[in-house]
Order: sequence, then C-alpha cells, then structure tokens
Amino acid sequence: MNTFGPLPLDVVSIMSQVVYGHVGNSIAVPRLCRAGLHVAAVPTVVLSNTPHYPTVHGGALPLDWFQDYLDDLLARDALYRLRAVVVGFLGNAAQAQALGRWLDRIRPNYPDLLLIVDTVIGDHDHGIYVDPSLVDAYRDLLIGKARGLTPNGFELAQLTGLPVDGIDDTIRAARQLLAGNTEWVVVTSAAPATWTPDDMKILVVTRTDATTIVHPRLALTPKGTGDLFTASLAAHLLEGAPIETAARRSADDVLAALRETQRAQCAELLLPPRP
Repeated sequence: MNTFGPLPLDVVSIMSQVVYGHVGNSIAVPRLCRAGLHVAAVPTVVLSNTPHYPTVHGGALPLDWFQDYLDDLLARDALYRLRAVVVGFLGNAAQAQALGRWLDRIRPNYPDLLLIVDTVIGDHDHGIYVDPSLVDAYRDLLIGKARGLTPNGFELAQLTGLPVDGIDDTIRAARQLLAGNTEWVVVTSAAPATWTPDDMKILVVTRTDATTIVHPRLALTPKGTGDLFTASLAAHLLEGAPIETAARRSADDVLAALRETQRAQCAELLLPPRP
C-alpha cells in the first residue's frame, strides 16, 4: 500500500481575500503559483469586493479561526520545506499579535525563512483605511521579525512619523525601520515630490545602499498593485535574484498587469497571459 505525504508548501501568504476582484491573496496566490510555488492562502479578511464599491459584505476572520488556520498548517506537517511567508492586509491588531506569536513559534525551525511584510495601512489618496491600531501593531510586533518590508510612501510616513516627500527623506525614514532581522525596505510610490507626470519611483533601501527605480506612470489605478508587487518580489527572491533586481522585475510585472488591465478595459487588475 502506498503512503503519500503532505502537500509540500513553499509559501504561506497571509492577506485579505475577495470574492470579486483581484486584491490580496486573490492576486498574490495566482502570481506565486505561476512561479511554480506551492502556496497556502491564509485569509485575514474575506470581503465580497473591495470597499470602494457601493456595497461590500464580510469582514475580518474571527481570531480563533485565524489562529487555527495557522496552527493547522503545522498539524498537517505541511511546512517541512517552507521557504517564505508573505504578509499583507491584516484585519486588526489582535491578528498581528497572533501572527507574531506563530512566527516566533516556527522561527527556530526555519532560520533562513524569507518573511516579507507589506505594511498595509493606506495611501496618499485615501489616508488610513485600516484599523488605526495596526500602525503600532506592524511597527511593534512584525517589522523587526521580517527580512524585508514593502510599504508605500504614505505607509512609511505613518510608521516613522518622518517626512517622505523627497528621496533623501525617504531613505532616512526607511532606515528607521532597519532593526532586528530587517535587512531591506522597498518603498513603492516613493518620494512623490520628485515624480513627473509620466513617471513614479521605487526606492530600495538597505543599511549601506539605496537605489532609485524609475518606472512609467500609467493613467489607471486598479486596486491590488501593491499585493501583486509584494508577491512578485517574493517569487523573484526565491528564484535567487538580489533585492534590487527582484524589485526591478516586480515593477515590470506590475506594469505588465496594468497594461493588460488597460487593454481589456477592466476595472479590476488582470495578470497578463502566460508567455
């Protein structure tokens, strides 16, 4: 009689989930799977769609469900080859606390774990759109555990209380987050005072280096681009790319998705067809 083993998970992706649309795990998991990775999608909130529509239903997962989803991955022995954990939108500070405890529990068994935290708080256009207590929760409970962070410029300002309009200011603020295990910060929508009508910037900041990536600015803003960027970054890093190269490739991935979305005249973010 054959004995079959558990599904060998490469990545645990902890983000929001929507029934309609492509944000959170609804865009991140397909991108990670395209890289040939086995992914467990752990939802933090489940919504009918993003809240900018006239109606939205759902909400944060009950805390015991969220904790049990994480614990059952261990109970199924599914993490024996785990390589990365990707964290995005959280429903509340209690989830951040539970996640922090779970990460501390598994860390001794995964010394090389790639933990990326996308500190989802808000943006320049809409302000803070999460539970405000999450600002402190990300900063106090998760940032020092992550190898890397992917805040946008607005989120970087919220986490540090520092100005982020220019490149030097953004570098200075990003380095405030380089503590504990954190080796790099990739700031999207960075240094808005330096943009032109046709381009935007990403900054890759380490303790010793800072690189500015300039990319085209397209005339559409579907939700989910930050989630796609973070998932792409994880995929490229797991393929062995250094952080600057991974960030450039991830920016190209997002641009390809935006161009496909524009071509299809779709209100929701679309991945381009497989090559």
